[in-house]
Amino acid sequence: MDYPPLPEAPNSLCPFMAGNESLTPHEVFAIRPKGGAPNSPGWTVRVVPNRFPALRIEGELFPEGVGIYDQINGIGAHEVIIETPDPDQELEDQPLGAITDVLRAYRARIIDLVQDIRFRYIFVFKNVGMLAGASLRHPHSQLIALPIVPRAVEEQIETARAHFELKERSLFADVLQAEIRSGDRLVYENSAFASFCPWASRFAFETWIMPKFPAAHFHTLDDYHLGLLAEALRHVLRRIRKGLQKPAYNLILQTAPFHQARVRELVPAEMEFRWHIEILPRLAQAAGFEYGTGFYINTTFPEEAASFLRRVREET
Repeated sequence: MDYPPLPEAPNSLCPFMAGNESLTPHEVFAIRPKGGAPNSPGWTVRVVPNRFPALRIEGELFPEGVGIYDQINGIGAHEVIIETPDPDQELEDQPLGAITDVLRAYRARIIDLVQDIRFRYIFVFKNVGMLAGASLRHPHSQLIALPIVPRAVEEQIETARAHFELKERSLFADVLQAEIRSGDRLVYENSAFASFCPWASRFAFETWIMPKFPAAHFHTLDDYHLGLLAEALRHVLRRIRKGLQKPAYNLILQTAPFHQARVRELVPAEMEFRWHIEILPRLAQAAGFEYGTGFYINTTFPEEAASFLRRVREET
């Protein structure tokens, strides 16, 4: 079951095509192996501000109360990472070096934006297929910097902090060790990363990729580990694509917040959070039950999903 095709834009109109650099805002980062001027062809990865941003980088933050409510103006950053000049080359089809360069672009932009003290949280996401919210077919990711920390991330940190205070161990390390030891929900692992379908997954075939070492922030990864992450990511995406017949999916890179006043300085950041990638195939639509309760109906046990993905022979 292929996801519904997105409308095709003529090459002359697609803003992400090489040669159409004038159709995007001025780039903020690019990799040009042979050199060249900014906003010119010859790039392999290119990052530009989103032409239709959810948040704008210009201006000051103005939090205010409105009666019993709180609001803040839409200050932040919204960027697009164009992963390849080739509109037909999905991320998992690229050579490992090219995937590593995409991850290098993620790292470079986070390193730059974390210097802005207005921002508290930065995350990267990728929508593939119309059912996952994609509007352009050309392979790309997006990055958003927020002036607040999402509640879902705060809840993860609070849970991990309570776990550490009770057991003096990292919750993320305990989860990963249990997954590797059991192997029932494990999909793939190499020397630095493991991927697994999490316990009580929200979505069928939901798959996480997590480092085996303590790391709260993605941008601290060196080039060697970016290469190993590229290897793990390609393995997982290829198995999902082939095994599930090219489903629409969302990919989310979650990293720890920045510029936070630590509630308990004695709890190391690495104990409170571990950055990770979540891949969420869109095989079913959320409906009234999910929206009304916050619970998800998943018809595939994560053990079954992981076993199925392990058996998929990757395309070469």
